[in-house]
Amino acid sequence: MKLRRKLLVLLAITTVLTPAMAKDHKELKEVVNRRSSLHTILIESDVFPRKETVLDAYNKAPFPVKYNNHCLVERSFNPKAYAITDEERAAIAAQLPEKTGAGKMLKGIGGGMKKQISDITGGLVDANAADMPLIIDKYFKANKIANKLVSKWYNRDADGCFNMQLIGDRGYYNASEMELNIAKGSATGNASVRDAGEELINKTFVVVNKLHFMSNEIVAKAIKDALVASASEMSGPAKMIALKGADKLYEKTKEGYSVWTTSYLYKLKWNDSIQNIFYDELWMDKESVDATKKLAFDNTDLFELEFVGKERAKSLVTFSLKETRTEEEVLALSTVRNIDRVYAKLQKKYDVFKTRTPLYSGSPITAKIGMKEGLEGGEKFEVFEQLLDPETGLTKYVSKGKITVDKKSVWDNRFVAGATPEEQESETSVTKFKGGKKFYSGMLIRQIK
Repeated sequence: MKLRRKLLVLLAITTVLTPAMAKDHKELKEVVNRRSSLHTILIESDVFPRKETVLDAYNKAPFPVKYNNHCLVERSFNPKAYAITDEERAAIAAQLPEKTGAGKMLKGIGGGMKKQISDITGGLVDANAADMPLIIDKYFKANKIANKLVSKWYNRDADGCFNMQLIGDRGYYNASEMELNIAKGSATGNASVRDAGEELINKTFVVVNKLHFMSNEIVAKAIKDALVASASEMSGPAKMIALKGADKLYEKTKEGYSVWTTSYLYKLKWNDSIQNIFYDELWMDKESVDATKKLAFDNTDLFELEFVGKERAKSLVTFSLKETRTEEEVLALSTVRNIDRVYAKLQKKYDVFKTRTPLYSGSPITAKIGMKEGLEGGEKFEVFEQLLDPETGLTKYVSKGKITVDKKSVWDNRFVAGATPEEQESETSVTKFKGGKKFYSGMLIRQIK
C-alpha cells in the first residue's frame, strides 16, 4: 500500500510538472498548487474623502497572493451609469418566487422611497444598497465581463483566436498537447483539458468592492453635541465636569476615518456543458480562423457570473498612532486593511472561495498566512495531499489530518503603508500550527469551520 501511494504521488508530480521544474523536493511540493483566480472591481463613489487618493491606494494595493491575478483592464465603474429603473426593478421582481418576499421588497423600493432613506440619514445610508446586486449584474452584462474573463484564460487575440498558454503555465499542463487534442476534436475526452476546466477555469472569481468612508469627526461632533445638550440641564460643578468630558471625548475620537466595505462575491459559471459548447462551437486557433466563430463568441450569452454571497467589514484608523501618518497614509491603510478583512470573512463563510495554501514546512508545521487572512489563533485547517486519480486522470485531494493555528505564533502580515515587500515578508515570516507529525512542505491546507 505504501509503495502504491508513493507511485501515485510520483505520477501526479511528473504529470503536472516539466523536467525543468524538478530541481529539488521542496520546489516540487510548492509548484503543484493550483490557485483560484480573481478579478477585483471597485464601485466608484463621489463621497470618498480624497477620492483620487482612495482610488490610487486601491489600485496600488498588493494583490492577494493566494490567488492568480486575473484582473481585466476595467477595475472600477460608476454605478450611476447602470442605475436600475422602477420598470427594471418590477420586471426582475416579477421573476422571483413570491414566497421569498424578495419580489415584494423590490417592488416597494421605488425612487420616492429611496430618496426618503437618503434624506433621513443625510446620505450616510446608501439609498442604492438594495439595488446594488442588480446594478452589478447590469454592469456585468453590458460589458460582457464573463466573456472577457474566458478570453483572458485562453489568450484571445484581436482575430478571435485562442491558445492554451496561460492555462498551461498556471496549471503546469502541456499546452501544445492540449491544443492538439482540441484540434482533433477530442477536447472533451482529454483528461488535461477536463482537469484544467475544473481546477482552473471553474475556480475563477470576481469580487466587487463598495467602500464607504466617513470622517470620525462627524460622529464625534454628533456625540459631543448630544453630551453638551445633556450637560445644559445641569448646574454648578457637575455641568463643568460634563462639558470638559464632552470636549475631551471629542478631541480623542475626532481624528481619522471610519471605513465600511461591502464585498459582493461572484463565480464564473463553468461546467461540462459550457465547456463542450465552447470547444465545439467557439474555439479557433491560428490554423482555423473563422470570422463567424469570432462574431459568435463576441455576442454569446453562454458565459455568466453567478452570485455567491456578500460580506461586510468595518475598521477605524486614526491619525494619533505610535507614529505620525499623513492623511494619504491613513486612507491607504484603512482602504487596504478593510478590504483584506472582508476577503478573509468571505473565505471563512463560503467554502467555494476558500484557498488551499501550501505548507511552508512540516516540522515545525508552518505556512505563509497570518492576520491579513483573518487568523487570530485557534483556527482549524484540514491538510491535503494532492494526487492524480489513476482512473479518471483528474486531480484529487486526499485529506491527511487536521492542524490548529498556534495562538502564540500568528504572523502579522497586514498591509503597512509605505512598507516594501521585503519589509513585509521574510523567510521567517510564517504562522505556526499544532497537531500532526507526518506533514511535509508542499502539502495543502484549507481552513475549516
